Amino acid sequence: MDNRQVAHIFQQVADLLDIKGENFRRVLAYRNAAETIRGLGRDLADIRADGELIALPGIGKTLAEKIEEMLDTGRLAFLERLAADVPLSLLDLLAVEGVGPKKAWLFYDSLGIMTLDALRDAAEHGRLAALPGMGARSQERILDGIRLLARTQTDRVPLGTAWPVAWAILDRLRVLPGVRRHAVGGSLRRMRETIGDIDLLIAADEAEPIMERFVALPEATHVVGRGPTKSRITTAEGLGVDLRVVPEARWGTLLSYFTGSKAHNVRLREMAQQRGLSLNEYAFSREDGSEILCATEEEVYAVLDLPFVPPEMREDRGEIEAARRGELPALLSEAEVVADLHMHTTWSDGRRSIMEMAEAARASGLETIVISDHSVSLGIANGLSVERLRAQAADVAAANEALGPPFRVLHGTEMEIRADGTLDYPDDVLAKLDFVIAALHVSLRQSREQVTGRVLNAVRNPHVDMLAHPTGRLLPDRPGADLDVEAVLREAAEHGTIVEINANPRRLDLQDNHVRRALDLGVLLAVNTDAHHEEDFDYRRFGVATARRGWATADHVVNAWPRSRLLAHLERTR
Repeated sequence: MDNRQVAHIFQQVADLLDIKGENFRRVLAYRNAAETIRGLGRDLADIRADGELIALPGIGKTLAEKIEEMLDTGRLAFLERLAADVPLSLLDLLAVEGVGPKKAWLFYDSLGIMTLDALRDAAEHGRLAALPGMGARSQERILDGIRLLARTQTDRVPLGTAWPVAWAILDRLRVLPGVRRHAVGGSLRRMRETIGDIDLLIAADEAEPIMERFVALPEATHVVGRGPTKSRITTAEGLGVDLRVVPEARWGTLLSYFTGSKAHNVRLREMAQQRGLSLNEYAFSREDGSEILCATEEEVYAVLDLPFVPPEMREDRGEIEAARRGELPALLSEAEVVADLHMHTTWSDGRRSIMEMAEAARASGLETIVISDHSVSLGIANGLSVERLRAQAADVAAANEALGPPFRVLHGTEMEIRADGTLDYPDDVLAKLDFVIAALHVSLRQSREQVTGRVLNAVRNPHVDMLAHPTGRLLPDRPGADLDVEAVLREAAEHGTIVEINANPRRLDLQDNHVRRALDLGVLLAVNTDAHHEEDFDYRRFGVATARRGWATADHVVNAWPRSRLLAHLERTR
């Protein structure tokens, strides 16, 4: 079993325990273990060989033994015992908005419902309405959720799911003898929020040994095709992975061809034709059959009299015209991000203390962080009462004293925008905080007018510094609120309210197209990880990529500013 399969099984265990009504802490232990494993940069088998399983965050002796069982046998007996009491097919019901673990068990226990089809049939025939705690309105909401799920289900997977799979495979191949260059390609290199197939690209002296190793990888549950320079496998999760290998002299055209969107590549081929050339993944070809080989992408664009176009921009959204005019922006880079304005600790639903998160942030290269635990009405996340929020300030002060300059910990909150549009804390409480975030987590299915009104109310509050993950979506199955994003961005621009690009790959909210519009309107942005433990700081790459896809520069992103400039902005807007 690989890391993803082990994490998936732990997630199934957590959901089944939740459906059974088991102790919340036990459920959380398996959820946290799954999250830890998904974020690992090493194979569990290697970690086990080094005797370090029990050192992983949230992995104690019992969970380490279960990991070893899965690595040795490819199964988990505990999951099989759970499935004897709670059918695994009930987990499909949890994908329906409005169906949580308690309702899934209610439907199964009362009506024997085990599948989505059975749930739809029961709802359409009015059998859910009579169940305890239901009613006609709840039944209709579940029908809406089933219809929504059918519309949003797709063969594409979230960026955060495809990324570790691609690099786990590529890391095994890039160390083989003769490998000169390596990269991911396709929509994964463009960092789109969802990915279809994975394209892996290698420049090497010989293709055969690399192909041989590729099709023999443990991830290759099925070899779809095996050729001299191209092979295709599928993984246990159904992900298609293509590998292409070329000589290093042809690397530039290969990488260019398998990075740009179809529309971007068509534009490049048209420009080549205007110069009497044809262009494919191997080379430019002249009319006499001779070739122009390009070992780098810069050479490819130079043949077309263009500067290098960053991969995230290659969507035919005006990047070619900007390149021709010499107006390509200097896109935000990870190295320029020196602050993270949104993270959680053990005070709410995080897994590390304030000091631990601060130390990890500093180690990751940051200079400023905001501790922004959830507010009181988000009880499921252990939100802070006013009294606990005030008490937390002492821990923030202690962290600042211990770490000293130039690092700085700011005291903030991720405050809930309630269903009625009011905010979780009064203004006099907010005025004492260094940084105030407002966010939607509940009642996301309200009408467009209602939910937009709630957000606008928060954006207009002079104590609110930032709007977090504006729509509240979760990829791939929760589309988020039907928010009038244009209206929200205009109001944010008027009031100087920062709008977040949430870097968690399940969110990536603000979306890239809205980032582009935000820049047009003069909205200030922030790329934040929404970290709940130290491994989440690695999410920064996904948020930065979303900002780059929206053409954002460091000047547009407040946590790429020097701290003095950020604090001056906050003082002005308040």
